[in-house]
Amino acid sequence: MERRLRGRQVLIVEDEYLLAEDLRLTFEQFGTEVLGPVPTVGEAMAAVADHPLLRGAVLDVNLRGNMVFPVADVLLARAVPFLFTTGYASAVVPERLRGVGRFEKPFDPAAVVAALSRLIPEG
Repeated sequence: MERRLRGRQVLIVEDEYLLAEDLRLTFEQFGTEVLGPVPTVGEAMAAVADHPLLRGAVLDVNLRGNMVFPVADVLLARAVPFLFTTGYASAVVPERLRGVGRFEKPFDPAAVVAALSRLIPEG
């Protein structure tokens, strides 16, 4: 896992401060360059646009009442692996994104990091 994360850019999109910090700290333990955490769709879109070397992302489904799906669509188009975190039922996720891994809150940050690391190609 460490080899896949070391030096890689991963974006955290989460509006709950404590969850975002737990994820950030867990990723940083593996030498990951964490972008964010960012709490809004707009900031997430800007971060994706500004970081062409982005290698993964963790996206909270609902950010202050706004759904994160536009960010997911951009990541899909760029072939950047990502996971969802959510407190909502899977029915809120559009059909086109139902195959994306999802962790329900409260989640174990280490489990999220491990799952994303498996999606990031080595090398």
